[in-house]
Formats: sequence, structure tokens, C-alpha cells
Amino acid sequence: MARKGLSAWRFIVAFGVVSLLMDFVYEGARSITGPLLAALGASGAVVGIVTGVGEAAAFGLRLVSGPLADRTQRFWTWTILGYVVTAVAVPFLGLAGALWVASALVIAERVGKAVRSPAKDTLVSHATAVTGRGKGFAVHEAMDQVGAVVGPLTVAGILAVTGDNYAPALGVLAIPGAAAIALLLWLRARVPDPARYEPPAGDAAVPDEFGRLPRAFWVYAAFTAATMSGFATFGVLSFHLVRENLLPVAAVPVVYAAAMGVDALAALATGWLYDRTGAKTLAVLPLLAAATPLLAFARTAWIAVAGALLWGAAVGVQESTLRATVADLVPVGRRATAYGVFAGIMGAATLVGGALTGVLYDVSVPVLVTTVIAIQAVALALLVITRVRSGSSRSVA
Repeated sequence: MARKGLSAWRFIVAFGVVSLLMDFVYEGARSITGPLLAALGASGAVVGIVTGVGEAAAFGLRLVSGPLADRTQRFWTWTILGYVVTAVAVPFLGLAGALWVASALVIAERVGKAVRSPAKDTLVSHATAVTGRGKGFAVHEAMDQVGAVVGPLTVAGILAVTGDNYAPALGVLAIPGAAAIALLLWLRARVPDPARYEPPAGDAAVPDEFGRLPRAFWVYAAFTAATMSGFATFGVLSFHLVRENLLPVAAVPVVYAAAMGVDALAALATGWLYDRTGAKTLAVLPLLAAATPLLAFARTAWIAVAGALLWGAAVGVQESTLRATVADLVPVGRRATAYGVFAGIMGAATLVGGALTGVLYDVSVPVLVTTVIAIQAVALALLVITRVRSGSSRSVA
């Protein structure tokens, strides 16, 4: 353990509480991004592009923050800074009176995630060396999603009481944001060097010529890029719910909260399964992503809601098991860099997915569904190739 009295599991749980509080903040905001932008005059394409750019920023900028975290070894500093950016940006989103201001704040919140995530994932990965990669990341993600359920429900309640007034609904999120920062500072003081949880690797993976990361990592990243490029953002899903008058605005965060509950269950299930069977568990991801638009863009409310729940299950796999696999593929000294590069690839693919589904939604829902299914078929094929090329490695087989 890194310090007497705080075991690896306790560290993961404490960090999970930090993430729970911050998910309360930014998932509460994300649950109404589509309706908020629509209220300011955005089209489906604009919602798709803005949310896609936001996700691309959340992932793509980690190409910078990941290597910098490895180089400076200031993992706590990067983590705290990123959380502060998000905690400040979200409350101001409710005060935005122009589409460009709201769009900028949506992206700024995602930038905060980019700043912190490689460093945060590295800190957590040290403890998962003791608890099991899949289980450790799954428990952390499940705790995230408690906040991801409570935040949207809180926003929904305030919207219902105030007649869809976004300012108080988002302003209240400053409270859990401040609590998250305070707890994070306490945890840093208690465990200043989480790397001590993880014993030195006896035979670290051999780096290759591409950024000194293992070749298997790049093949795995190609699979991830393919599946994410055919994945819609919740902004587009929620835009559909409101535009087709399937649900009132105040009900959209409730649907998002339910999706986050499914996210937590999917993370726990696939995380435990990953520790038993390896990354073949990830075959479920393109299947979920392909099924989502079949339901989510229906014109019947309960079918569209079911599609949103499938979307949540896919996100649960993305946020837990995808990250666990990276930790198994890459040695400690390059792990923050790997998380940064991996996230950058995911970000570019997410931008494609958000923009593509947003634009195709304005053109034709059947074309959107057909395109997504085709992309996920390619992703599934890449996962099979990953298994073949990885040989006997349990991490990607």
C-alpha cells in the first residue's frame, strides 16, 4: 500500500467518491446539452458538431496532457487542475445567453477532462495492479455513475420546478464541484505517491518505433477508433427526443440518469468478465453501438428511451474496460502517454461519430442507422484481427 491505513481498494473508493462528485457536476450539465443548445437556436448538425468537438477536445488534448504528465511526473497537479476547470465552467453554462458562448463552455468543460484524465487514470491504474485491472476500473466507473445518475436527476428536478430555467439548474452544480476539489486535495495529502502500490514490472512490454508504445497497443487503438467513429453523442439522442416531442425537456435528464445507471451495471459486468477472459469481452461494444441507433432514433418514446439505455451500456464499456486494457498493454513508464495517445485517437473518432450522426440525422435516419451498422461491422472485424495478431497475450485475446 502507498501509505499505512489506506489500502489499494480504499484509494480506489476514495478516488471514486471524487469522481462521483465531479460526475454529479458535468454529467448533470451534459444531460441537457442538446436541449440547451437547441433553445439557443442550434440545429441537429450544430448540436452534433459542438458535442463532437467537445468530446474530441476531451480526448484529443490528452495527446499533450498525457506525455506532459509522464515527463513532469506531476500526476496530482494535472488531475487537480483538470477538475478545477470543469468545476468552474459548468455553473456558468446556465448563464450563457448566446449559442457561441454556450458552445464554448461545453467545450471548455471537456477540456478540463482532457487535462486531468491521463494523470488520473495513471494514478488509479497503480492501485488496480493490486485489485485486478478490470475490477478496479469497474468499481471506479460504477461510483462515477452514481454521480452521473444523481446529477441529471437534480437538474431535472430544478428544471421542473423553475419552468425549464437553466441558470439555477446548472448553478447548483457548483456545490458538488467544490466538495470534489476539497476531497481530492485530502487524498493527495494522504497518498502522495500511488505508484508505490504497483510492484516494478519484471518484463515490461517492448516498445516499438511508433512513439515507443507496444505494437499491440496500436492495433487495439485502431479497433477503438473504428467503433467510436460510428457512435452517436447523447446530445444528438436528446435533440431527437425533444424535436420529435417524445419527451418534455425536464424528462431528458431523467433518461440520461437511467442511461448512467445502465452504464454502471455494464462497467461492473464487463470489468469482472475482463479479468476472467481478457479483452474478447470488448466484442459486446460494437454490438451495442450498432443496436443503439435502431432504437434511439425511433419516433415512439419508449423505444427511443430503450435506445438511450443501450447507449449508456456502451459508454460503460468504453469508460471502464477500454481503459483497463490499456493498462495491461503498456508498462508504467509510458502509461500516461499511452492514455493520452489512446484518448486522442478516441477523440478524433468521437468527433467523426458526433458530426456524422448529427449530419446524417438531418438528412435521413435510415441512412444514419445503416451507416452506423456498417462501421460497427468493420470494428468487430478489427477486434478479431487484434486477437489474432496478439498471439498468446491474455490482455488482448
